[in-house]
Amino acid sequence: MFKPQTKLGVGGLEMGPLERQLVLEVLDSGRLSPGPFVARFEQEIARLHGRRFGVMCNSGTSALQIALAALREAGGWADGDEVLVPAVTFIATANVVLMNGLRPVFVDVDPLTYTIDPALIEARITPRTRAIIPVHLFGLPCDMDPIMALAARHGLQVIEDSAEAMFVRYDGRPVGSFGAMACFSTYVAHLVVTGVGGVTVTDDPGHYEVLRSLVSHGRQASYVTIDDDREADPDKLFQIVDSRFSFVRLGYSFRVTELEGALGVAQLSHKDEMMRRRRENAEFLTRALAPLRDCLQLPTVPDGRQHAFMMYPLLISDRRVARDRLVKFLETNLIETRYMFPLLSQPVYRRLVGDWEGEYPVARRIDRDGFYIGCHPGLGEEALAYVAGKFKEFFDACDWRSTHAG
Repeated sequence: MFKPQTKLGVGGLEMGPLERQLVLEVLDSGRLSPGPFVARFEQEIARLHGRRFGVMCNSGTSALQIALAALREAGGWADGDEVLVPAVTFIATANVVLMNGLRPVFVDVDPLTYTIDPALIEARITPRTRAIIPVHLFGLPCDMDPIMALAARHGLQVIEDSAEAMFVRYDGRPVGSFGAMACFSTYVAHLVVTGVGGVTVTDDPGHYEVLRSLVSHGRQASYVTIDDDREADPDKLFQIVDSRFSFVRLGYSFRVTELEGALGVAQLSHKDEMMRRRRENAEFLTRALAPLRDCLQLPTVPDGRQHAFMMYPLLISDRRVARDRLVKFLETNLIETRYMFPLLSQPVYRRLVGDWEGEYPVARRIDRDGFYIGCHPGLGEEALAYVAGKFKEFFDACDWRSTHAG
């Protein structure tokens, strides 16, 4: 009988021979600064998501930061202008709004998909609203058609936070292909893993130039890597040489190394197999947990949307079941869990924006009753059967019908 020797994590890491080969190529090259591998990875992420340009930086958070900074610069936004953000998301989505001198305005989420509810967006738009950041949460795309229609009607920019969704489609279009920009993460335990990393994609050459500048201290975009001065024409070469230390805006030190680029290129070579295994694992869990639907809300995948299943979200659907009691049981049995991104209840947000949680009933319920487990490729069928068996054991062994959540 299968028994895990270590905790079954919510995320996994698989590094194969190609990753090792390309990393060694970088080390043997004597170059660690961004170069051909980073450029190739940027181009491939952009292409796979229907975009012309990609800029790699050191995290998905940084990708959001530069996207918002570039749009603020282009639009001439003022301090305190507003950006709409879902009330359930990783804290970085809202943090970057504040860090750009803007004000996050929260919108409640759909109770089945956990993504921003398009029906609730318009009520949050004011004369100072400048943008919407829909978040493709847990691997599931948002309902983008009504979001884009609202944005067009009100003249708002759209940045897709796609840190948890890659390679999936909404009505035939890839995530990341909507709006002005989209941002991805390649941090540990994400869909593509480079250790640290993120990518911002866009179709606009002007935005692309600003993004390249922002990741490199605000440097003039004609010289942001050591390859940019490889120009045969003497006059053009001197123009580039003359601009090496020319900084045209306040920027950041968000660059990555060739090591991250090499890992990304290698990871993309087996993305299809990775996605297949994630979906198969999610299907296994859904079948195995189906008898518990009376007390567990399983993931919903609406028609026309694909799911990347970066993780497997669950929501207690019977208030007589204590979420924390179940989570404690799973953790004790070496099944790692995470709560489903409580945002408005975070101490820092209570301090910064006040106690607004009561205005968002769906987010509040998710905060109280939601959690997720892993379904990554590192989990084989035996491990998944063990996980499902522990859920059944919990509900069979305790009189949960008389258990009250506190």
